Amino acid sequence: MKKFTAILCLLALTLGLLAGCGNAAPETTAAPETTAEAAVETTAETTAAPTKAPVTVRLGAMTGPTGIGMVKLFRAADETENSGYTYTVKGAADELTPLLLQGELDIVSVPANLASVLYNKTQGGVKALAVNVLGVLYIGELNGETVRSVEDLKGQTLYATGKGSAPEYFLRYVLTQNGLDPDKDLTIEWKSEPAEVVATLNAEGKGLAMLPQPYVTAAAQQLGEGFRVALSISEEWEKLGTGSLCTTACILVRSEFAEENPEAVEKFLSDFAESAAWVNENVDDAAAACGQYEIVKEPIAKKAIPKCNIVCITGADMKDALGGCLNVLFQQNPAAVGGALPGDDFYYGA
Repeated sequence: MKKFTAILCLLALTLGLLAGCGNAAPETTAAPETTAEAAVETTAETTAAPTKAPVTVRLGAMTGPTGIGMVKLFRAADETENSGYTYTVKGAADELTPLLLQGELDIVSVPANLASVLYNKTQGGVKALAVNVLGVLYIGELNGETVRSVEDLKGQTLYATGKGSAPEYFLRYVLTQNGLDPDKDLTIEWKSEPAEVVATLNAEGKGLAMLPQPYVTAAAQQLGEGFRVALSISEEWEKLGTGSLCTTACILVRSEFAEENPEAVEKFLSDFAESAAWVNENVDDAAAACGQYEIVKEPIAKKAIPKCNIVCITGADMKDALGGCLNVLFQQNPAAVGGALPGDDFYYGA
């Protein structure tokens, strides 16, 4: 009897275990499916959002006004780890632009008309990011008070540099819009460089000269108190009320770089706007940086920066300012802008 009871208990225990396994089976089967789905989702998320390495933007600038607005970024590149920038400074455009076209630089500051030339040369391989320098041309007079307006230039002799380039075209535009014939109503004597203009004035002891900044400031130091600024070409341009601006320089980006690194380009525009504002608001520190990076000698930069029209004009405003200026150059000499005006794709963010 005891043996039979033991067998019944063992049988009951076995049936209980089998029943328990049957109830647990659906939970055990579902668990691997849930885990597999989570693994697939995790893998998909990892694949869809790879980590992108930070982009270092390679900047380029020329000595003179075109490079002044970037000096805060140069300083950051030297003093701040992982600033995101490196820089190259050259003395002339023909030293700088090949580095851009060969892909060794990403963003550069160049004369405005050259930007259009490069756009045409590369079939849209570059874009304008910002206007960074407005007019820097001034007409100065040594030991005289004969010129107070553009009309006063009639019958005068004017020494100048920049024949066959933007300075000549800017001057001719302002003269003709004020009713003067540049070839008949005054005599323009073109010199090879600003130093030659200053030397001519010094030798004659009086006269008129058109010079760009910072050479105007340097001339004032060399020629003394008898030298005064009579006219600003940029201001006379604006008085015409055409909506365009006398634009000296703009910032270019390689189109390929802009397409592949839009975040880096937007960050640069923000950083450059801050740098340009800093230059205008902190002239002494900015002048020291100009001397440090051999953009302009510090003593000259300290006096010239307020007259160099350092700006950061972007988007539609840039297109209006730069496009209008390029059109003025095109009307006088199509070759000055590369034979044709840039298309709308030239103006980044416009």
